[in-house]
Amino acid sequence: MDFKTVALLHPGNMGVTIGAAAATSGARMVWVSEGRREESRKRAKQAGLIDVGSLANAVRASEIILAVCPPHGALELARSVVKHNFRGIYVDANAVSRPTAEQIGETVTKAGASFVDGGIIGSPVKRAGTTRLYLSGPRAAEVAELFSASMLDARAVGEKPGTASALKIAYAAWTKCTDALVLAIRALARREGVEKALLEEWALSQPDLERRSIQAAAVAAPKGWRYVGEMREIAATFEAAGLPTGFHDAATEIYERLAPFKDCTEPPPTIKAVVEQLCPSSEK
Repeated sequence: MDFKTVALLHPGNMGVTIGAAAATSGARMVWVSEGRREESRKRAKQAGLIDVGSLANAVRASEIILAVCPPHGALELARSVVKHNFRGIYVDANAVSRPTAEQIGETVTKAGASFVDGGIIGSPVKRAGTTRLYLSGPRAAEVAELFSASMLDARAVGEKPGTASALKIAYAAWTKCTDALVLAIRALARREGVEKALLEEWALSQPDLERRSIQAAAVAAPKGWRYVGEMREIAATFEAAGLPTGFHDAATEIYERLAPFKDCTEPPPTIKAVVEQLCPSSEK
């Protein structure tokens, strides 16, 4: 099926590249500037997205809505869309648990729309092979086709909504939790006065961990504010499965402590700065 107009809500660092990938199908890509920050406006303009002003205009014009936002706002965004009587395909590509995805699906389908659950794994789409969009739901294959000519690898993984979100949650449970863990370990070692000795031992027995901690400080710390909601969704998923939630409850707190580094990428945070933020009373 050829889709003529697709709306992207909202053009963040990841979302704007998903929108640009969808545009390779020939669809007209629109977005909503109302209430958005100047950074979003710049990203949308650079990606060639068409500003239709309001959410009402976007819903009226579009056959597909791609929702890519922080997980804590995913359900409310879906509720806002259905208030405008959307009847097309609503794609929730946010880092939410299966129960949250199912709740979003129930919200949009009761209002007459189709629902496709999505989960993004990888970095913003800049070259082929780096990013996958997993999709589930009865119309998942149609949405995957939208990206067939792009650098984004879109994969339909089943007709049951929630499957794509469950996969995303399982994946992020390791990647983002271990970033938080290795930063917490560096903070602990510094507080205990054994950081130098720990790094020397890592060099002998775990040679990748020092690099991993430095990378987590530079890359994960600026994004930590967005990971807070995701860690909560992961913890809820573990609880629903009868598994301990403590891993990801702790990771939530680590990322909450890193809030001062929000979107700080130039220059990227150093491991020293991040450790001191996590454990400010530690020895310098």
